[in-house]
Amino acid sequence: MKRLVLAVDGGNSKTDVAVVSEDGRVLAEARAGAFAPQRDGVAAAVDVVTSAVAALPGGGRFDQVSACLAGADLPEEEEALAREFAARGLGGDVVVRNDTFALLRAGASAPWGVAVVCGAGINAVGVSPGGAVARFPALGRISGDWGGGLDLGEEVLWHAVRAEDGRGVPTLLAGLVTAHFGTGTVTEVVLALHTGRLDDGRLHELAPGVFAAAAAGDGVATALVRRQAEEVALMAEVCLRRLGLLGTPAEVVLGGGLLTARDPLLTSLLEGEFALRMPLAVPVVAKEPPVLGAALLGLDRLGAPEAAGARLRGHYRHSPLPDPPGAAQAVS
Repeated sequence: MKRLVLAVDGGNSKTDVAVVSEDGRVLAEARAGAFAPQRDGVAAAVDVVTSAVAALPGGGRFDQVSACLAGADLPEEEEALAREFAARGLGGDVVVRNDTFALLRAGASAPWGVAVVCGAGINAVGVSPGGAVARFPALGRISGDWGGGLDLGEEVLWHAVRAEDGRGVPTLLAGLVTAHFGTGTVTEVVLALHTGRLDDGRLHELAPGVFAAAAAGDGVATALVRRQAEEVALMAEVCLRRLGLLGTPAEVVLGGGLLTARDPLLTSLLEGEFALRMPLAVPVVAKEPPVLGAALLGLDRLGAPEAAGARLRGHYRHSPLPDPPGAAQAVS
């Protein structure tokens, strides 16, 4: 009987799971809700995975559990999540990693390189050919991070309110805020956030409007897009430097909604930053879903042949994941 991998990609907006045999065949897949251990607690976050697994045909115990998860930012967080997965009896060999490792393994042509994810937040990881790892705490501004939808949204509001009250320069971002939240003034949005009538997590919804405003020639928005490009490139550069790879051709996988959207201005600015900071680096925009990377890492752990990985990649190249949360499908 062929050994089975349970691959998990737990993200801030959705959780993808897949059951993969050691020959690279995808036997079943499912999508569930957000994986948020820092918000909901470890047990509740793992419940999201176990509910998705329960919906899979033949879901049960697996030879290897390869889970790449948002919120697994520190070694102790990875360990706590691994213990919870093991306690659910999903498998005897459980490996929990940060979700950036899945992006890297899915997007790079080899098991090494650098990955930068820029979605709701920003993070990066690098792995050398010898297995050395470079990573960041990725705890937000307190750990030196800037970028992603939430940070962009906060900057939009800051500039918008200053434009409205005269402390800042005029910007299209003020109209973006009022139009998006249906208010007459930016100040109304500020007060709604202050009193709790508006969840500050919704500020990330403003991020797409930044790129639209920049495309329309808004100087404040353009500066924000430029800063985002600089931060993405800087994280990649630091990973390459730490691993001694700045002088070596190396792939840098770019993932997360802000980067996979391929905004023309952001893409152009990134090309310039790469040429300046790390001319030998090869940027690769992620195409396949990160759950592929989690599955490939699981196959690596089993010692599966390269042909298994190629077969697995072929599946995700031609077969998209189910969209409805909790939907499951068996794959013949």
